[in-house]
Amino acid sequence: MKTLAAGIGVVFLSPLLLAATAVMLVSSADAVQNTGSFSSCLTDIDTDQVTKQVTKILDGASGKDVRIEGLDLPAEQVPNAQTIVAAGISLDVPNKGQIIALATAMQESRLRNLNYGDRDSLGLFQQRPSQGWGTAKQIRDPVYASERFYKALLKVDGWQQMTITQAAQAVQKSGLPDAYAQWEDLSTALQEAIAKTFPSTGNDKDAKEPDQGKESATGSTGCAPAKDGSGFGRIPEGSVPMGYKIPKDADPKARKALDWAMHQLGTQYQWGGSCTDSHGPDPMGRCDCSSLMQQAYAHAGVTLTRTTYTQVNEGKAVSPSQLEPGDLIFSRGTASRPEHVGMYMGEGLVIEAPRTSKPVRITPIADWDILGARRVL
Repeated sequence: MKTLAAGIGVVFLSPLLLAATAVMLVSSADAVQNTGSFSSCLTDIDTDQVTKQVTKILDGASGKDVRIEGLDLPAEQVPNAQTIVAAGISLDVPNKGQIIALATAMQESRLRNLNYGDRDSLGLFQQRPSQGWGTAKQIRDPVYASERFYKALLKVDGWQQMTITQAAQAVQKSGLPDAYAQWEDLSTALQEAIAKTFPSTGNDKDAKEPDQGKESATGSTGCAPAKDGSGFGRIPEGSVPMGYKIPKDADPKARKALDWAMHQLGTQYQWGGSCTDSHGPDPMGRCDCSSLMQQAYAHAGVTLTRTTYTQVNEGKAVSPSQLEPGDLIFSRGTASRPEHVGMYMGEGLVIEAPRTSKPVRITPIADWDILGARRVL
């Protein structure tokens, strides 16, 4: 009603002023926003309560009995918020950047992955294919859309010194430049709540390729497997190199784990992803490096912990020169706190979920700076 009254007042004042106002109100990023007002900003959000409700949703609650102030469809909105936070963490975006992204998505789509919008606007951030944000299919992928937002944000000079709404506006160039401020408290609570649900902040960031990892604080192992996989030549991402088969003498459980892991080849990496449905529509069902190991062995009847920091203590240590199919190998970081894990396949090959924007793939062990190896069978 307030909007209607304001519009009527403008009609009586000036047709030209009305036209100018209309131009301001209709932007590619704001067409879907017709609810809420800046005077009803959400403040004094109970973060502990939000955390409790968010956890219920992420644990599988239907949303019917979940109440989060500002979210009318929590069962749909919370998983999208989780994807945005996970994408930010995987790209090493500070907490403030994640909050900016959440506030932006709240304003643009109410954290819904929309298949419509003003002109050709789509998705969580109402990005437009015609403006170079990507194809319609890409923009509808929450992971891609989140990463594109973050990459645009990180290019904004001084964004960390800006207010939430200033930084969001610098990326979105909205016709309602002050609209993002109303979501700051809710977005802050969501970011804090969702970050707590991940196994370990900073785990599996995987920002570098295996051969670019930091040197171990305790030095390299100095050993290497007999075969380094280089004989297979260049291995296309997401494919099995020609001529490879799981070795016949592999432990039966290792064989099952490897077979399951190979069925995830080509699926996109997702930091914090559970690897429980890597081919499905939910980005958080995709794999990161340690969840790929955990789920592969779960399908072989072997229980592993969730993170690289704990998996490095599973089973028993083995020399990289004595690797067998199914052994876990670790790189990046230090020997006591590695940041990446893969599974040895035999024949000098490793299957891994490498990092953001990369699919589950097979790489030669020659590309790995091995910090340690564990046999979990």
